[in-house]
Amino acid sequence: MGYEDNKNSKDTLFEQPFESVKSFAFDQQVTDVFADMIQRSVPGYDAILKSIAMYCMQYAKAGSNIYDLGCSLGAVAITAAQATKSIDCSVIAVDTSAPMVKNCQQIINKKQLNNKIDLQLNDITQIDIVNASVVVSNFTLQFIPKENRLKVVENIYNGLNSGGVFILSEKFKGQEQDDKFLINHYHAYKKLNGYSNKEIQAKRQALKDVLIPDSIQEIQNRLNSVGFTQVHKWFQCFNFASFIAIKD
Repeated sequence: MGYEDNKNSKDTLFEQPFESVKSFAFDQQVTDVFADMIQRSVPGYDAILKSIAMYCMQYAKAGSNIYDLGCSLGAVAITAAQATKSIDCSVIAVDTSAPMVKNCQQIINKKQLNNKIDLQLNDITQIDIVNASVVVSNFTLQFIPKENRLKVVENIYNGLNSGGVFILSEKFKGQEQDDKFLINHYHAYKKLNGYSNKEIQAKRQALKDVLIPDSIQEIQNRLNSVGFTQVHKWFQCFNFASFIAIKD
């Protein structure tokens, strides 16, 4: 599961001089190294994917849709499709990045999952979510402007069938002292995975105005405010967490 078929380029994007670092974008450069980037940058990523497969097997219903919002190279969509082979449901994968969608389609074709996965170049703030049993936003909502996040979550809640689930993975901000502790150790984790101090700081600068994290309380409050009464934080590693919200 995941990006095992797309590990073709090592992430060296942030080795350039610091003053030449531009804002992070999901362009062709990032697309080409994304498989390596995500594996080396997101702690517990494989465990999250395997758990998403488990949740899909538990909650996906025949005749319903599974959504992968912000699918990038399709790791969640492919994981969901493989986990629900015996269930007559459809996987809808959506992303705004044309390079990501192009590469994702190639991976879907290679895995012969065209009949199971409907890949769409679209904006998740604009799409209609309908007849959903599982919706996944795996480190995507954090890139949406904060003023639009409630609308996206409300749309997800309204599009879920009763008993359906929303799986939300996010990088979060903690209280000041706790946040510093988590970030310092997360940077040590990235060094362990081969990133230099220079690369870590350059990427942090590139993401500064692009990835705006919420606190755990903000995430939980937003989920509760749209109608989710069952919200569980089921995974955390450093300042990365994943939640499952169940629609009654």
